[in-house]
Order: sequence, then structure tokens, then C-alpha cells
Amino acid sequence: MEKEFEKLIMELKRCEICKNKFGFEPHPIILGNLYSKIVQISQAPSATVHKTLKPFTDQSGKKLKYEWYKVNDDIFYNPNNFYITALAHCYPGKDKNGYDRLPPKVCYDTWIKKELECIDNKLYIIIGAKSAKVFFPNENFNELIFKNNYINNKLALVLPHPSPLNIKWFKDHPEFMSKRILEIRKIINDVLKEKQYVY
Repeated sequence: MEKEFEKLIMELKRCEICKNKFGFEPHPIILGNLYSKIVQISQAPSATVHKTLKPFTDQSGKKLKYEWYKVNDDIFYNPNNFYITALAHCYPGKDKNGYDRLPPKVCYDTWIKKELECIDNKLYIIIGAKSAKVFFPNENFNELIFKNNYINNKLALVLPHPSPLNIKWFKDHPEFMSKRILEIRKIINDVLKEKQYVY
């Protein structure tokens, strides 16, 4: 499995299937290994991440790491802890209205299933409505956030997008910060404390 995984990651990092869609050089962003305890799947890297080539180095990342998870960079970027991927592995650019483009379907159709088949993780974290729609197409997004879900018979936590632009959602759902994030944080930190077994 290790050879297959290494080959997959090499191919993914060289991927250019969206180059003509974007009009700029794509930079696939991915971090983790075969035995990462937590697989985290978001929507797409931001413009900031496109420049730094390191996931979650933007404002959304700061909220996610330091406020929600309460972990430092050494923990978050340790590949034994987190496998960080997204529906779109590259920053997709802006649409004509100045908003980030939707994650190209061809990206997650090509890569995500193959990635998940390889990794021996303990927990999934799905970030944002677009990501949740891929994995739970027939379920209500808000309901997914406030309950425990499962992917491949493993626990899957769904989070709202931590973007500063998502402020209305947080105002409309104060119980997320007052209660649900505390439950989610405990689950994440309990998993991070578990011993990692490499076969």
C-alpha cells in the first residue's frame, strides 16, 4: 500500500487537469501520510495558501487551528496527525463576480476516493457546505454539523466554513461555539492522543 500511496501523491502533486480552466499555474496542496490519524477535507485552498503552498495559513486557518481545535502548528502540520486535503487541491481562482470559483468536480472525482482508500485514519473532518454535499448529498448541512456522522464506518465531523465571510451563520447558530465546538474539540484531541500504529 505504501508504494501505491507514494505513487498517488506524486501524481496528484503533478496534476494539471485544471490548468486551462484557471489560466494560471496550479499548485496542488496536500499534506499528510498513509497513517495520519485525522483526514481533513475542505473545499479548496485560498489565494493566500496558493502563495505560501502550505494549507490553512490564512485567516480561516488561524480560526480553525487556534480557536476551534486549540492546537499549535507543530501538531496541525505533523503528517502523523492530519492528512489535509480538499475537494479542489489547487486554488481555483475568482469568478467574474470576484468570488472564489467552485471546486472543479473533475478534481475530487479524480483524486479524493483514491486518497481515502489508502489512508488508515481514525477520524474524518469535513469542512464547509460544499464538502459536506459531496459526502452527504441527501442530508441537511446544519443538521450534519450538530451530530456525529460516518464515512467508511469511521466517525466524521462536519464543520461550518471558518471563513470570516461566514459571520452570519455563526450569529444564527450560537450553539455551535457555545456547545458543539467543545464536543468536536474533545473528539479531535482524544484522537490525537491515541497511539499511532504503523504496520
